[in-house]
Amino acid sequence: MKNNYNNILLAAGLILMVTVARIVNAEMHLYNFVPIAALGLFSGAVVKDRKYAFLFAILAQLAADVYFELFTTTLGFYGVSQIFTYVALVAVTALGFLVGQPKALKVFGFTIGASVIFFLISNLGYFAQGWNGYSGAALVKTYVDAIPFFKNSLIGDVAGSILLFGAYALLQQSLAGKMTKAKA
Repeated sequence: MKNNYNNILLAAGLILMVTVARIVNAEMHLYNFVPIAALGLFSGAVVKDRKYAFLFAILAQLAADVYFELFTTTLGFYGVSQIFTYVALVAVTALGFLVGQPKALKVFGFTIGASVIFFLISNLGYFAQGWNGYSGAALVKTYVDAIPFFKNSLIGDVAGSILLFGAYALLQQSLAGKMTKAKA
């Protein structure tokens, strides 16, 4: 029971951390400098119950969207393209299932992959919304215009993965040390 309670607290803390990061960064005009894909990747890699793994990033994104809609002039709910953002989070979390034993170089590679997947899918939503039109040139323009945001996403995701997976590894080492001492 205590372990389940700790897991719930951990989940709530991670969701809150990414939600607050998204809100603060938007207020500071540091768009997409948020480890949302890193949280999805981490959840997919670490959370044993896969149906719950999808909730972490989705709830963090949703909580920030609700905040934007209710308390700021930023649109929290912005149409068809938003659906693609949530699909991208699901895809990134599913990618996390493939991580296996998280090792530094492997996590780095998966983080780059998660950022690219999120970039491709979420910006496809922007194109589907029709803000640049519906031509091949419009599709290219959509992705070219998004490159500065991708840079921020990539930095945020790499930093987020370092923090999340690093803290997780340290926690595992600490718990393993305590278990060894308890057996001695």
